[in-house]
Amino acid sequence: MRFDLITLFPEFFTSPLQSGLLGKALARNIAQVYLTNPRDFTQDKHRRVDDEPYGGGVGMLLKPEPLFAAVESLPILPRREIILMSPQGEPLKQGILQELAHNYDQLLLICGHYEGVDERVRQHLVTREISLGDFVLTCGEIPALALLNGVIRLRPGTVGKEASLKFESFEEGLLDYPQYTRPPVFRGWEVPDVLRSGNHAQIEAWQKEQQQQRTRDRRPDLWHAWQQAHPNSSD
Repeated sequence: MRFDLITLFPEFFTSPLQSGLLGKALARNIAQVYLTNPRDFTQDKHRRVDDEPYGGGVGMLLKPEPLFAAVESLPILPRREIILMSPQGEPLKQGILQELAHNYDQLLLICGHYEGVDERVRQHLVTREISLGDFVLTCGEIPALALLNGVIRLRPGTVGKEASLKFESFEEGLLDYPQYTRPPVFRGWEVPDVLRSGNHAQIEAWQKEQQQQRTRDRRPDLWHAWQQAHPNSSD
C-alpha cells in the first residue's frame, strides 16, 4: 500500500516513520510512504505557497497551483483516494480506517496549513475530507500521521497477533473491557477473581459484560448505536 503525503514540513515525519510498529511495518515493506513538498512546485523566486484570500479575512490560504502540481507529479495507482485533512471533513472513526486499509492501493494525504486551502482544491482535486474532531490544530501533519498510523496497523503483518485487532475498542461498536497484568495485588487493589479462574467461558462472559457496561457509562452515543444494531440484546 502506498501513502503520499503532501506536506510543507517533511521533517515532521522523520522520527514517527522510523519508530515502533510503524517503523517496523515500513521496513518490512508492508506499506510505502513518500513525502512531497508543494514548495518544490512553486514558480516564483520566493517559492510562495500561500496568499491572501479574496474578499478579505484573517490569515492566509494555500494556493492551488503548488498543490495541484504536487499531486499531478505522483504516480496513480488503480484504487486511489486523495484526502484533505480538515476540520470540515467527516470525523475519523475506526470504520473509516478499516475501509481505507482494505479497499485502497494508494492514499494521498494533503496536510493543510494557515487558514486552509483554496476552495478549488476541495472542489476539483480532493476526493475526500477527514477530520480528527471538532477542534483546530496548527498543521495537517498531526491528523495525517494519525490516519496513516491507524491504517497501517490494520494491514496484514503489522500487528504480531492479528486476532487482537478484533477485540479492541470500536471494532464491535463497543469500548474495550478492563485488562490487568501481574502482580495480582498492587497496593491493595486486586485483579478480579474471574480473570484468574482459568474458566474461559466465564472470562469471556465477564469481558462482554464489562464492554457493555463501560460503553453505557462512558459513551452513551456508542451505546445507543450498538443497541440499535443489536435489537435482540438483553440489555
